[in-house]
Amino acid sequence: MKSAFRSAICTKLTFSFRSLNPIPHRGSLVLPPYYAAVYPGRPSPLTSMAGGESGSNAPPPPTAHTLEKQFEVFQHKLSDSGTLRERIRGVALEIESATRLMQSSLLLIHQSRPIPEVLEKANGQIAVLRELFAKLAEIISESPGQYYRYHGDWRSETQSVVSLLAFMHWLETESLLLHAEAEEKLGLKPSEFGLDIEDYLTGICFMSNDLPRYVVNQVTAGDYDCPRKVLKFLTDLHAAFRMLNLRNDFLRKKFDGMKYDLRRVEEVHYDVKIRGLATSGNSTGEQVDGETS
Repeated sequence: MKSAFRSAICTKLTFSFRSLNPIPHRGSLVLPPYYAAVYPGRPSPLTSMAGGESGSNAPPPPTAHTLEKQFEVFQHKLSDSGTLRERIRGVALEIESATRLMQSSLLLIHQSRPIPEVLEKANGQIAVLRELFAKLAEIISESPGQYYRYHGDWRSETQSVVSLLAFMHWLETESLLLHAEAEEKLGLKPSEFGLDIEDYLTGICFMSNDLPRYVVNQVTAGDYDCPRKVLKFLTDLHAAFRMLNLRNDFLRKKFDGMKYDLRRVEEVHYDVKIRGLATSGNSTGEQVDGETS
């Protein structure tokens, strides 16, 4: 009796549910009227769920025309960049040529030629370099904010120029060419087209590589006080570089090579002292002997 009663109730409930929704489908579900009254203009969550599954809210895929238009823009930008880079490299080659002429003139200093005579020939190329760097600055000004994008195309040439200018400055004054002085010699303006600090420092390291040879040749020519002067200069320069927290990169390697230049000059200075060839003005050199290791 009880089981028959239960079966009758279940059959009635099943029939009632099927009559409410004879064809169950989520897209056709109708919410009660009070939902629209309380949330006017808001889509049904069930309808949104159904629409999400069908991908109606997803962005349309790019058409072939859109892709073609995008890559046409890329092509124009790459073409303009390549043309600009070729112009920069052309000027960089001219800078390299002027640098070689300056370097060939400075090589005469190792043959004990008079310093004023050697510097006169080398100084003639500074005006040429000023014009070339002005031309380079004009090219870069066509692409504002892109200095370091193309910087690698003239970096090595600039470092060589700084090295030669610093060596010439030391021959004249026996002091270091400052960063601002290097910019002034090349006619550079920091606000527009300046001298990169790492290029300046690398050029100074290159300059120190020439000093040991210069010292040996000067001692051979009878200038026994030259090792003392160069030793003091390199000792002060090396101490100044140690203030910098350099990364393990190219500049760091060049700085590490400076201590070998310093050691070679130090050995020449010791040899001159032991042989009793040093002049009486060695007090400065004796002070720096114990500062290097």
